[in-house]
Amino acid sequence: MNGVLVTGAAGFIGAAVSQALLDQGHRVYGIDSLNDYYDIRLKMHRLDGLRAHPGFQFDAVDIEKPEDTNRYLERHKVDVVYHLAARAGVRYSVDRPYVYQTSNVIGTLNVLEAMRYHGPKKAVLASSSSLYAGQSSPFCEDQPVDRPLSPYAASKKSMEVLAHSYHHLHSLDLSILRYFTVYGPAGRPDMSPFRFTKWISEGRPIQIYGDGEQRRDFTYISDIVAGTLAAAKPLGYEIVNLGGGNRPCSLRKMIGLLEVLLDKEATLEFMPEMAGDMRETASSIEKAKLLLGWEPKVSLEEGLAEAVRWHLSESEWLKDISV
Repeated sequence: MNGVLVTGAAGFIGAAVSQALLDQGHRVYGIDSLNDYYDIRLKMHRLDGLRAHPGFQFDAVDIEKPEDTNRYLERHKVDVVYHLAARAGVRYSVDRPYVYQTSNVIGTLNVLEAMRYHGPKKAVLASSSSLYAGQSSPFCEDQPVDRPLSPYAASKKSMEVLAHSYHHLHSLDLSILRYFTVYGPAGRPDMSPFRFTKWISEGRPIQIYGDGEQRRDFTYISDIVAGTLAAAKPLGYEIVNLGGGNRPCSLRKMIGLLEVLLDKEATLEFMPEMAGDMRETASSIEKAKLLLGWEPKVSLEEGLAEAVRWHLSESEWLKDISV
């Protein structure tokens, strides 16, 4: 049996997927550009845990470079590609749209081209619930998402349709997963669970863009990993939501849960609402249940408790991480 390739292996989801694959006995080839979108120390922390496993090999490869991506898949024969490398974040994309096109669109093109010539024929690709902005919830995969409201969402839509063309032309089996607000231990520092935990624990004001009543379908990392692995089965070309299952929670309520877990009261500082932000994300997961036999198992209360426990255990160096 060949190994598997995980792009974005130093990222939040990429590292968690890599660990789960290692636990299942797979040989995992992980690549990442180790860009500075957020503090690289967090990425190195995740990689340190993976490198302790003899079945893991890491290489600093930038998928935006077609020669490097092509050469890597030519040299390492794998059965499945988990294409999780991407620039994430709606707000950041408004100011730096070119980065999102080169990383999310050109990067995906390079991965698909390398697969076309060197295999494998199966990939699981990460997309986003941000595509549903402007649609009524709960969000279903068959809703029209051809009017994205941010460069980030536009790049993910481009990635999805590009993947469809490669499925049609080159018979690649591609599962597209639209993730909904993923959180958990060692999560992204630009996401609200990480930022709010840090600010409350350090006694700093929480910056909220808007009124704080925005609701998100938070999805715990272990549930996302389970769905991602399940999507490696033969499906042809499918787009599938992985979300909390239409149980959105407001930012204010999440802050209340964190206050209890940290035994500290939060100070709220309200900022102007950001262009491109969604008022609510709520997922229909009927397709995931049907095709993948998947549904989330971890409640927000349980997931936040695990994330806070990790944060407090690593607080000595996390205090220097910018959010």
